[in-house]
Amino acid sequence: MTHLDTHVVVWLYAGDVSRFPEAARLALERDTLAVSPVVELELQYLHEIGRLAEPARTVLDDLRERIGLGFAEADFPGVVSKALALSWTRDPFDRLIVAHALADDAPLITADRLMREHLPTAFWDR
Repeated sequence: MTHLDTHVVVWLYAGDVSRFPEAARLALERDTLAVSPVVELELQYLHEIGRLAEPARTVLDDLRERIGLGFAEADFPGVVSKALALSWTRDPFDRLIVAHALADDAPLITADRLMREHLPTAFWDR
């Protein structure tokens, strides 16, 4: 299972595959894809502040249907336990998304340089 960061979900929903480098594109095509439920919350937040036209449920339902996107498996107390040690960011969404990838022992596709610097399994273009 490979986890997706929020911006990856937004770009997939928009069909903007030109943003993805080859390594990310290959993983998107071959891996089982999942998101932390925190991604759903961040998508809804982006919708509420006007940065995303569709509500989170619309985006995730569409991607579930089109690409089989699922939800990450680790339980929330385990995710929070991992997040407690991630003091390198003050962004609660990023902190929990990375923690969920850690709790699931899963790679994370992200263009976010800071996340890639602190999560050995995070990648964009290997």
